[in-house]
Order: sequence, then C-alpha cells, then structure tokens
Amino acid sequence: MGFLFLQKAQALEISNLYALYQQYPSVQTDTRKIQKGDIFFALKGPSFNGNSFAHQALQSGASFAVIDDPEFKTDERCILVDDVLRTLQALAQYHRRQFNIPFIAITGSNGKTTSKELVTAVLSRKYRTYATEGNLNNHIGVPLTILKIRKDAEMAVIEMGANHQREIASYCEIALPDYAIINNCGKAHLEGFGGIEGVRRGKGELYDFIRANGGTIFINSDLDYLQEMAAGIENRVSYGSTNATYTGSVSDDSITLHLQANAPGYTIEIKSNLVGDYNFANLMLAFAVGNYFDVGRADIKAALENYHPDNSRSQLVEKGTNRVILDAYNANPTSMRAAIDNFAGLAGSNKMLWLGAMKEMGDAEAAEHQDLVEYIGRWDWKSVILVGKEFEPFRGKYHWFPDSAEAAAFVSSEKPQHSLILIKGSRGSKMERIYEVL
Repeated sequence: MGFLFLQKAQALEISNLYALYQQYPSVQTDTRKIQKGDIFFALKGPSFNGNSFAHQALQSGASFAVIDDPEFKTDERCILVDDVLRTLQALAQYHRRQFNIPFIAITGSNGKTTSKELVTAVLSRKYRTYATEGNLNNHIGVPLTILKIRKDAEMAVIEMGANHQREIASYCEIALPDYAIINNCGKAHLEGFGGIEGVRRGKGELYDFIRANGGTIFINSDLDYLQEMAAGIENRVSYGSTNATYTGSVSDDSITLHLQANAPGYTIEIKSNLVGDYNFANLMLAFAVGNYFDVGRADIKAALENYHPDNSRSQLVEKGTNRVILDAYNANPTSMRAAIDNFAGLAGSNKMLWLGAMKEMGDAEAAEHQDLVEYIGRWDWKSVILVGKEFEPFRGKYHWFPDSAEAAAFVSSEKPQHSLILIKGSRGSKMERIYEVL
C-alpha cells in the first residue's frame, strides 16, 4: 500500500512538472547552453554538483531549476525533488506516453549511430522524424532526446548505448519502444558486460522488452545469434544478403559502398558515401525500415545516397595527395577486424594502417591487442603505426607511440604522400590528431 501511494505521489509530482514543461518545453542540463525559458535540471556527477549551478541557470534565463538539495533553493523557481536524474527520466517517460506514433529503438555493439542516422534520413523523407542527436544514448541522453520530441512528431528514433547489464532495460522503461533493432553484438565494453555472452544478454534486453509487449523487430538474417536471441518474438521484418524479405549485395569494388537492394516487386542500385562492406547491414536496415513504413523507393535511394558520414565515422577524406579512411570514433576487436579486412581488400598500393588502442576491454585487454597485432601481420603494409600503452608489449616490427600526440609528431616529420590510409581507434585514443597533421 505504501509503495502504491509513493507511485501515485510521484505521478502527481510529474504531472505538475509536466504542466510546466508544456509551458517551457526546453530542458537543459548545462548552464553554458541555457536559453531563455529553459528548465534546468541540476544533475550530479562524480566531480560536480549541478545544484550549485541552479542560481546561475536562473540568472542566465532559465524559467525553473529542478534541484534535489534544499541548500540551493534560492527562490520559488527552484523545484525541489528527491532525485533530479530520476525526475528527468520520469518526465521523459510521461512525455513519451503522450504520443501514439512509432518509437524505434536501436542498439548494438558496432554502427548503431550510423544505423540511426541512415534510418532517420530515410524516414524523414516522408515523416516528421525526431531522433537522437549525435550519440546522446545514455541514461541522460535518452530522456533528453525524448523531451525534444514535439507535438508534430510522426516518428521517433531512439539510440541506446550500454556498457553493463540492465542498462538497455532501464532505457526501454523510459522510451517504451514498439519497434526495435539490435544491429549486432560484438566484442565491445567487455569490461562491463563480462564477455561476449554478457554483451548478448545486455543488448538482448531490448528484445526482452519487445517480446513482453508485442512489438516488432527489424532483424539481420545474416547473424544467426540474433535469430536465437529473438526466439519467441512473432513480429519480425528481416533484411540481409539471403533468406530475408529485403535482400541485397555489394555491387562493385569501389572504396565507397555500392549495393543492389531488393524489395518485393523492385530492385534499386544504391551508391552510398560510406566506406566499408561492414556498412552493408546498416544500409540494408534503413532500406528495410523505409519500405516497411511505405517510404517511396526514389526517396529511399536519395536519402541513402545523399547521406554523408561525419564525426570520424567511416569517412573517406582527401588530404593532400593522400586518401584517408577516417574511422576513429570507436573501436573494439570486432569492428577493428572488419575495418582491416575491408581495407586489405581494397585495390591500391601504398597502404598505411594507423591503429589506436581499444578501450574497456577488461581482462581481455592484453589478449585482444596481441591478437590484433598478429592479425595485421597477415598483410604487407607500407606503414603500420600503433598508438597506446595497450599495444606496447606486442609492437614487434611496427612503429609504436604511447599517445596520438607523439604519433602525430612522427607523421608530421615523415610527410606521407600518395598513400591510402586507414585511421581507426577508440575515441580515447584521439586518433584524429594524426589525421590533422597530414
């Protein structure tokens, strides 16, 4: 009875806060970005207390400040709650419940942001579509994304990242998706998930929610383990190279990915600006979603061909006389091998491989970096640069530097010319520094 009372009390509190949000429908957690009328949520972090910035937010034009420390309640515009983060998440869930439109959730180990961008590009050709900005896909980013959705929304695409169990489940309780995509489960965040089986359990929490609530999944028919994870889910839309409703194949060997995509009743050629065969599944997913939601074939083709990757994700860039594949936003053993395989298969000579260390590997750190160095030894490269302490014990014959600043100094002095270069590493390796000196 007491718990039920608390639930009702919280619902009453959120409904009152939601009435204010409807008047001031813009939420901010960073005082540096405050605009007039924003509602400021004073979140806490390991090294900061957002409550201490509440007064500053109000002075900067915020309409209200939501706080959870009474010490910082300066006037009636400060709304005191038990926990600011939970209140933000509850407000987002309340807002989500006001919509009767498709909410599509995307998660996976590799390529989920690219998948989200491609799906959004296709859906936006026909529908007013709101989507996660950048990779704001965590416990703060998911509710902030939902709270940016306006009344005119016809589609919502929510990216969900995770590095431990029960994280995706918690985001599902906020976003309440009725469509779901797990694009893959690779060796990412092994430290938090505890191995590849842990990754599958963690990402599979999205399927668990769909299974329990009668939703629909878009599923890659080429990944057998997804079929196993999806057991018991009746509503499926399949895509892949074979045995799917929407099939495709890579149509030539150009650096950027070109493919033939097949839907019931028609076939189209798509010449994308993405690098790497590993993006085949991402493009096919967007093709399948577009068809499922009745986006016209010409619009699907235009959306996928006009999409240009940015932020160091599968970008092909001309830098002087060099061509660079810049894929330095994220890296794990699965995505590293896929990128290297693709790079090795490209036509051309003077190939340089510049790799940054992989983060969050936990107990697998040494073994995975050793395996990767042994793997790249299968090919002859003009140059190999390894960056990060994780590679040092296994550097062998290759150039090694403790950080990207020292690697950049070396590249600047070497001044490579007329080369095809793959730059890849985890975000923490800051491999873009090397690209900048080319």
